[in-house]
Amino acid sequence: MQSASLLHLLQLASPSLPVGAYSYSQGLETAMARGFVHDEHSARAWIVDMLNEIVARFEAPLTWRLIQAFEAREADAVADWTAMFLASRDSAEFRAETVQMGYSLAKLISELAPDDKVLLTLLQQQAEIPFPTALAAATVALRVPAESALLGMLFSWAENQVLACVKSVPLGQVSGQRLLLSLTEAIEAAAVTARTLADDELSNWSPGLSLLSMQHEVQYSRLYRS
Repeated sequence: MQSASLLHLLQLASPSLPVGAYSYSQGLETAMARGFVHDEHSARAWIVDMLNEIVARFEAPLTWRLIQAFEAREADAVADWTAMFLASRDSAEFRAETVQMGYSLAKLISELAPDDKVLLTLLQQQAEIPFPTALAAATVALRVPAESALLGMLFSWAENQVLACVKSVPLGQVSGQRLLLSLTEAIEAAAVTARTLADDELSNWSPGLSLLSMQHEVQYSRLYRS
């Protein structure tokens, strides 16, 4: 990877990217409140299950397809995969999360890569922009290799989950870093799964997570927006 592409990848995967990812736990806060996640071992089990059963089988494959669609400048494919992702958000919190983060990143793209008019037009044609669509557009606009961008997306998601555990289980900083390091092989495997699943194999079937999200909407005390 060229140095510029690597730096762009680090920028997109950075927790300081101003899209608000730190303010969402994606159901993890409710899992902690219910006692399902209460120490390093249970935190790792939760993250690995989420990674293997949901992210690697739906969010990451859709991001992979969106990257390919933006690279080919295929407007219909961008619109179809965007609509599918939005339709998959089965709680108000999950939908609001992806639309808010997508909106924030889309605004950044117009500032970071203003010269790719065709790509920006494709992005702006979407009535609502979920985060995977914006991330795919940023990947192509900044010329980050697709496979590297996918790994960056997965690592960024895992890091955000670990940080939520560090703050709220709570785990110590060393425990959090040990947990993040232990996820390396799982993240690599998730990237392979995301690249190789056929369209009819995609699935985000996770009724338990949906219920946790809906319960979080009315949770009395909370730190996160999802």
